[in-house]
Amino acid sequence: MEMNVVKRPFRWITYGYLIYILMALVVFPAAPACLWAAEKKIEPFDHLRRNLARDGFDQRQLNHYYGRPGVAFEEETVSRYFQHQEATLNYDQFLTWNSLRKARHYLKEQRQWLDQAAAEYQVAGEIITAILLVETKLGTYTGRASTFNVLSSMAALADADVRDRLWQSLSANSQMTREDYLKKAARKSQWAYSELTAFLTYLEREHIADPMTIRGSYAGAVGISQFMPSNILKLGVDGDRDGRIDLFTHADAILSVANYLSHHGWKSGLSDAQARKVLFAYNHSTYYVDILMRVLDRLREDS
Repeated sequence: MEMNVVKRPFRWITYGYLIYILMALVVFPAAPACLWAAEKKIEPFDHLRRNLARDGFDQRQLNHYYGRPGVAFEEETVSRYFQHQEATLNYDQFLTWNSLRKARHYLKEQRQWLDQAAAEYQVAGEIITAILLVETKLGTYTGRASTFNVLSSMAALADADVRDRLWQSLSANSQMTREDYLKKAARKSQWAYSELTAFLTYLEREHIADPMTIRGSYAGAVGISQFMPSNILKLGVDGDRDGRIDLFTHADAILSVANYLSHHGWKSGLSDAQARKVLFAYNHSTYYVDILMRVLDRLREDS
């Protein structure tokens, strides 16, 4: 009898809690772990991977790349790209005494490669230094975003489901209209797909097994010179002749910038207007060109 008295309340409490838990699950369903798991399961890179395989990339190699730890849709990084406002950037920081001091030191420290650039491409060391100062503070900050993730995420916006899910996340804090977003997403996804294919080609050419080892800007630019992958393939230079193009080394970055400027028309004796036109090709921004010209003028004062 004593045992039965003890068991009944225990059994009643257990069933009561079970009922309570079941009701709670119905009324308060668990929140999705992330945006991409909500409503229906979305694998953001499935459509992209099919397109890459269709365009000739080896399926096993793609499985290897996209199966690496850390590979993921970069929602926050891509959102920054859509909210970027260049006019808010502090370009004047590159004209401070300390920045110019570092630039002058760089001219001396990297004299070997800057002289080689001047000899081979007729591009003065001062303009190369100005570019590297503004792009990455002379190589001290080359970016932390995974180039593979960034370009894959941007290219994945060609998929309507992925595009819609990003808009759900972006719309609450964006001043863009949905129509403007869709136009930009369509345009940028095509551009990013082209850059991603160039990046994959670069990985294969340089025998880089893990794409996650390369970090850069939130727009996918790489190295001290912040080249997009397509420009690495076309205009990257093995400056130190070690058999590799590695834009995280100063020799390769310097000679690659010189080659880029030369390719777009830089030569000795350019007028300011002609110089600005060439620099605009490096970064389509009048703010950017203006600060480069101002830094160049300051560095020329010492020569």
